[in-house]
Parts: sequence; C-alpha cells; structure tokens
Amino acid sequence: MFSLENRVQDYAWGSRTAIASLLGQAPSDKPQAELWMGAHPAASSCIELDGRRERLVDAIPERAEAFLGAPAVERFGPRLPFLLKVLAADQPLSLQAHPDEAQARRGFEAENAAGVPIDAPERTYRDPNHKPELICALTPFDALCGFRPADALAEVLELLAGGPGDALVPRGGAPIDAAAVARLVEGLLALEPAARRELVASVVEACGAGARAGHGWLARPCSWALRLNELYPGDVGVVIALLLNDVHLEPGEALYLPPRRLHAYVRGVGIEIMASSDNVLRGGLTPKRVNVGELLQVLDFSPWRVDRVTPRLAGAELFYDTPAPEFRLSRIELDPPAAWRSTERRGPEIVLCTLGEARLSGAHGEARELRQGESTFIPFASGMYTIEGQGQFFRAAVGGG
Repeated sequence: MFSLENRVQDYAWGSRTAIASLLGQAPSDKPQAELWMGAHPAASSCIELDGRRERLVDAIPERAEAFLGAPAVERFGPRLPFLLKVLAADQPLSLQAHPDEAQARRGFEAENAAGVPIDAPERTYRDPNHKPELICALTPFDALCGFRPADALAEVLELLAGGPGDALVPRGGAPIDAAAVARLVEGLLALEPAARRELVASVVEACGAGARAGHGWLARPCSWALRLNELYPGDVGVVIALLLNDVHLEPGEALYLPPRRLHAYVRGVGIEIMASSDNVLRGGLTPKRVNVGELLQVLDFSPWRVDRVTPRLAGAELFYDTPAPEFRLSRIELDPPAAWRSTERRGPEIVLCTLGEARLSGAHGEARELRQGESTFIPFASGMYTIEGQGQFFRAAVGGG
C-alpha cells in the first residue's frame, strides 16, 4: 500500500480555496482546478518505492501483475486504466467532448504519422484511449451536457427565430433529430466572426428578456447564457450551450458522461473518475484551439434525456455503477467510527479521504494512515484490506463491465 503524492493542475477556471481547503492549506495565490490521482503521464502521482520517490506511471510496467493483477493487465495492458480527480470549478469549463475508442485510436495514430509532437498546442489526440467519465458532487454542482430532447430544443430554437440565426432553425415541421442538430451546430461553427457576434448579441438579448420575465424552465439556461457571454463575449459557444441539458447535482448525486457527448461543467466541486485519457475536443467558451472538423466527426448529436446515476447501497458503501469497464466509483461513510472491509478485488484501487481520518490495513500486515485530502494506492497483490476510522472515503477501482 502506497501513500500518493498528487499533482494539482492550475487552470484559469479553478478555485483558489476548494482544493486548498481539502488539503488543509491556505488559499492558493492562483486558481487550482484539479487534483489528479493516478498514473497518467501528464501528471502522474508519485509513491515511495524501495526508499526512493518514483512516478506511479513509471513504477507500474515493471510490476504490472503485482500492482494491477493479471485480469486487468490482460484487458487494459500494463497501465492503470482509470484516473481519479477532485475537480473544483469557480468558472465554467470550455464546451468539450471526448472520442470513443475507435476515434481515439485513429486520431492518435494519424497525428503520430504526421509527426505532430505530443505536447504541441495543435495536437488533438494525446493518447489512444477513450474517456467516459463520472462526476459525483461534493458541493452543489452544475453542468451542461448532451443535446436536449426534441421538445425542449424546439423552445430553445425560438430564441434564434426572427433574428440573425433564423436561417439555421429547422422549418416546415422538419423533425428536430440528430441530423437537424448536426446541421445547426455545423452552421453555427461555420459563421464568420462578425456574423457570430451579431447572432450571439441577438440571442443574449432574447435571453435577458427571458430571464427577467421568468421564462419558465428556460429562465435558468438563459441566465447561464448571460454569464457565459460575460466571460466569452461574442463566442458562439454561448448559443451552443443553450442546446445542452442543464443539470444540477446536490452533494452525493452523480452524472455519467459517455464519450462523444458535448458538455461543460459550470461550477461546483466534485469527485471525477474517468478512463485514463487526456483527449479533449473543444467546441467553444475557450481561448484554446477549436478543431471544428474533428469535433463534428466526434460528436453524438442525438437528443439525450439525462438520467442521474442512482447509487446502489451495499452495507456502508454506495456504488455509482456505470457501463465503463475501466472504472468503478464508490463512497464509504463511517459515522460513528467503524470498520469497513473490502469484499472483492478486481484490480488496483485508490482510496481518497474527503472528510475525517482512518487507518488502512492490508492482508499482509501493511498499514497506512489516511487523513482528509490524502489518498492511497492499493496494488492488486495487497489483497483484501480494512478501513477503520470515521469520515467519508471514495474508492476508485476497475469496473466490471
């Protein structure tokens, strides 16, 4: 069992207080957006191994079966298949989507063949992996994700009717299906800069009137559009964001995002787990490059009615089940002080303490203290283990799909 030394990622949309508070530190002098726990090459956690500090991503290949277990190695290769994060958003993230497995492999190989350096700003695919993900809220959390069902999209499109975007609105009773949404998004992204600014100004004006009038369920999305336009004035992503489902999570609630769904986390703090990948295709609300052609190839434009992930209770453990084979997230609540023991091991695990403290004890006599903000990597060869203490703990493991 190994205590993890983790990297904090400083992105402009992050919080100066949320991650610092979790780690028991003073507010940061710059925004802290994500705390990474895992073995992704871009920001691998470190462990102490044989008396020296070593990156987990470098330690795993030589000890793959002991660290990962033969079944995980056979399925995913000699790498940790999931990445665990604490995500803290004070401002909205960019509109983005992640490729599926075939798209990621094709794009990665094509950019390699073209000689595009992995760290180049124009690089789109930084690894050959897909990136399904789950976000579990620690605080009230807001997200935009997936294109709305047809009935809701019809009301949103009324904001474009009669203005500069009128020509993009389906007419004559045409169905608002995936093909119609694809044509709309492609049309929005193809607009010249001046036309984009005119369209966004028109929609923002309509949203302002709608928000002031308490325009039914649209009042909340309209208020987001006004906020997004303050941050990214004239960005056509302001309009595209209105096409997405508006989801609010209370602490403990979770949302699963399969690959190819356009989304943006808007605000809040959550535990995020994903297949270990850093492939991101942006669609707006960012100063970074938007690869329009590749984005349109990757996106799933089908209308999507979002269902939150309902946790499944088993003893003191709540499981957030998803179809992703790379990961499974669960939450363990020990209050009052108690002991929890693992009942099955599918592969390597990471345990993160978000509140309280505990002692982790392994089957071979090893033990680790775990306090708020700390995390432990538990190799497959460690066998069953026990958490004794009081608090809240998140357990990241390999999925069963």
